[in-house]
Amino acid sequence: MRRLLYAHVLLCCLSVAHSFCPSQCTCVFHGRSDGTGTRSVLCNDPDMSDIPVNIPVDTVKLRVEKTAVRRIPTEAFYYLMDLRFLWITYNSISSVDAGSFYNLKLLHELRLDGNLISTFPWSSLKEMPRLRTLDLHNNRLTSVPVEAIPYLLNITYLDLSSNKLTTLPPDLMDIWPPFNGIPISSNVSQKIVLGLQDNPWFCDCRISKMIEISKMADTMVVLMDLFLSCSGPENLAGVLFQRAELDHCVKPSIMTSATQITSPLGSNVLLRCDATGFPTPTLVWVKADGSSVNHTVQESPGDGVRWSIMSLHGILYKDAGNYICKAKNFAGSTMASISISIAGSSTTTPPPPKPSVETLTPGETTTPLPPTGFPGSPSETSTVMTTTVSALLPVPVKKKTTPSGGEQGDLVKPSKAGQGSNPRKLAADEKSKKTDTSKSIKNLQIVEENADSAVLLWTAEGLPSDAPLTVVYSPHGEDDAKRTVQTTAGSGKLLLEGLLPGLRYSVCLVAKGSSVGKDPCIDFYTLHLIDDGGHNRLLMIISGIACALALPLIGLLLYKILALYCKSSAPPLDMEELEKDSYVKFETISMKQRSTNSRPTELWARRQTHESERMLLCSRSSIDSQMTYKSDMSSRSEYLC
Repeated sequence: MRRLLYAHVLLCCLSVAHSFCPSQCTCVFHGRSDGTGTRSVLCNDPDMSDIPVNIPVDTVKLRVEKTAVRRIPTEAFYYLMDLRFLWITYNSISSVDAGSFYNLKLLHELRLDGNLISTFPWSSLKEMPRLRTLDLHNNRLTSVPVEAIPYLLNITYLDLSSNKLTTLPPDLMDIWPPFNGIPISSNVSQKIVLGLQDNPWFCDCRISKMIEISKMADTMVVLMDLFLSCSGPENLAGVLFQRAELDHCVKPSIMTSATQITSPLGSNVLLRCDATGFPTPTLVWVKADGSSVNHTVQESPGDGVRWSIMSLHGILYKDAGNYICKAKNFAGSTMASISISIAGSSTTTPPPPKPSVETLTPGETTTPLPPTGFPGSPSETSTVMTTTVSALLPVPVKKKTTPSGGEQGDLVKPSKAGQGSNPRKLAADEKSKKTDTSKSIKNLQIVEENADSAVLLWTAEGLPSDAPLTVVYSPHGEDDAKRTVQTTAGSGKLLLEGLLPGLRYSVCLVAKGSSVGKDPCIDFYTLHLIDDGGHNRLLMIISGIACALALPLIGLLLYKILALYCKSSAPPLDMEELEKDSYVKFETISMKQRSTNSRPTELWARRQTHESERMLLCSRSSIDSQMTYKSDMSSRSEYLC
């Protein structure tokens, strides 16, 4: 009864709303004249300060333009469930609540250009699942947060021009072609239009994808203005995006230690991933299903380089699959995959009478088996979980075996978690099948030792050339510092790196399935740092020659310095001794009036000289003899002949 009453009241309200229009607005019908068609409302009264609350509920298009409205409150358009177009343009709006657009499920176009919005509630876009056009042109936006990216996936027209944006999240461009991996199509309906002009863009790696799009000739992303330009840094100020070349901006490249690994059940596996790029990329490990991976370590030994290691301890069948290493920086992202599979196990079950049931005879090993749930995994085989039962039982399902060769097809009863007997039996079977590696590996020796490395040689007999080998080495007696390197039996040679000088090392070769204590081992010593070979000897010879040549020169220089010092400190010579070594006697010069061919007031220097001295002084030309030379400190007159 209450629901009927509520529906009746709602219908009455709707009927009343059909017949009224806000006093400050203009309503226009589209369709039939009885008022049942669509309606558009225009509110452009300059004195309007609030969003009208009595807008007809059948409004399809609402325009609030050139008013004094400053804020869009929560649920301002809650009753306008049929609204397709909402234009709130060229007002004074500076605040938009997160719930302003609640219940606008059919809204297709939202325009808020020409306002004073500095912060936009991007999460409010989730209330408008059909929104395709978002116009925030001519506002005061300073940033677009990373959290806004999921809400812009369906937007095909985004106008952020004439704001104060200096950068954009690098991941924003990844939602559009060509960075999202979707092939480029010529379908016009799939074009994405972006308005990014008139912003003070700082051109660095964060907007490198945007710069790349501006240089593309055929792309699904269309820029309203192709002539975007940089405002910073200083060396790129005023440069167009189409001509901008970013320095130190390199998309990551990635390399893994292996692409496919097959390892025995219960063993430990290390996966390594190396990446280069600028800025220095970050590395993340995930499984093929997107779940994160624990037990990872990463380090950046220098700018532009980073490596990461993921460790798996005691691997089980559920650990098999693809592991993805993702490298990412501002310039882009890349990834590489490593596949891990579990090596087959052996059982004592006799051959089955039917060929459709696959079991193993004693001494026969299985091929690598994919984990449960992967394509091609067997539905029933020894020690492998089935896709149906594994979802219900916490332990694997296997065939029951007895010492006398029990009946096939029996299932092991589920045991408590952590008490399953299957892994133990697998370990026992694996141990019984181990081989003596010492009989297969011959001539294990170290042929070259250095201070930090050594070369290990061996000869493999009775092992396939591609048989995996694990080289284990550590300082003698220090088992906690063991290091391992994976190789193959046929390589016959391996470089051991990262050694410490002057230490005794132990190195062993471990083949798959080898018995404990029978692996071939050898000890060796690394060289001391003082023995660096001919290179240091050559430097010593060159240094000796240089010293031999430099010492006489240094001695001569010291002799000259001492001689000058002794000469300056010696007592002054008398005038007679000084005259013997000079052409001119240093006599007192008296200033007298010049009497020959000169004015009475003109003074000249006169002194007593011998004839030989006079001839020497007059050897210069008459022009030079009348010149006056000036120095930085004082001036002096030349003697006249």
